[in-house]
Amino acid sequence: MKENPDFISPCGLYCGVCAIHIAHRDKNQKFKERLVGLYKGGIPGKGTLPNSEHFCAEDIRCNGCLSDDLFMHCKQCEIRDCTNQKGYKGCHECEEFPCQYIENFPMAAGKKVILRSVPYRRKFGTKKWIQDEEARYFCPECGNKVFRGVVKCNQCKVKLDLD
Repeated sequence: MKENPDFISPCGLYCGVCAIHIAHRDKNQKFKERLVGLYKGGIPGKGTLPNSEHFCAEDIRCNGCLSDDLFMHCKQCEIRDCTNQKGYKGCHECEEFPCQYIENFPMAAGKKVILRSVPYRRKFGTKKWIQDEEARYFCPECGNKVFRGVVKCNQCKVKLDLD
């Protein structure tokens, strides 16, 4: 597997398994429209993204947190700004983790992954973290590749909790 440096997010949400990136990469309009509903309106208990009032399917685009083509939320990410200001590659280098930015992260599934992922990256290193994040997001029933935050396999419909 060739690592894409643009996918190595500072916060621990590996971009290679992000629904926004996958929908954009695959040019999947139906998936983009479903994501708009999720991020714009939110799901009770899951959260919603700030400044998403006028969010639409065309906004579902991203080539990774460290790329020049960022998702709107990544453009306004306080975690990314904080690590840049401190000169860190990510939260795994910071002694203040978890900080206010993690505690106040607007998406519950994302916060859950960050709290799992950052200590893992700190302990095992970036290369192993990437490999294991890539390997994590497959349906255990049918082997279908899925994305971070998925609750049901789109192939066999089994309930999933992979985060």
